[in-house]
Amino acid sequence: MLGSMPSTSSAAYAGRSRMLTAFDHFASAVTRGAGSPAAFCAALAAVAVWAALGPWYDFSENWQLVINTGTTIVTFLMVFLIQQSQNKDSVALHLKLNELLAAHRSASNRMIGIETLDEQDLQEVADFYARLAERAKTSGPIKEVHSIDEDGMPSNEPNPRGAAGGTIPNADLD
Repeated sequence: MLGSMPSTSSAAYAGRSRMLTAFDHFASAVTRGAGSPAAFCAALAAVAVWAALGPWYDFSENWQLVINTGTTIVTFLMVFLIQQSQNKDSVALHLKLNELLAAHRSASNRMIGIETLDEQDLQEVADFYARLAERAKTSGPIKEVHSIDEDGMPSNEPNPRGAAGGTIPNADLD
């Protein structure tokens, strides 16, 4: 997709696009600015001026249309800018977590790239960790090490749902 944030499951995230880079810098600057106290005060002042002008315009439909149109346009554009910033933050977070998983000897490399799994497969992984948390509450030493590679975790074998579902990626790098 033209100018979209690449998936973390491919090496494309390392590629450079002038348009993506420019949009990313713009989106980052706007979202940082929009989240500032100064931006809030400016928005509050704009609403106060609009409200103060209500009697001058007899609270007409045009007076109401000004604020409705302005807020709709700003909201519509901000959705895309904020989503760009969220996508970038998400990719950065996944890469940092992938590095930690790859670098830690007792961590399973099968968790690298897990964000590409479908919702049902992610739920199976979450269920495994819920069972693990329950087991940790009731037994064993406090510092016991567990991994996604233990019994009870979804395997690398495809399930009847098809090739895309039912597997946890096997990215063992050892």
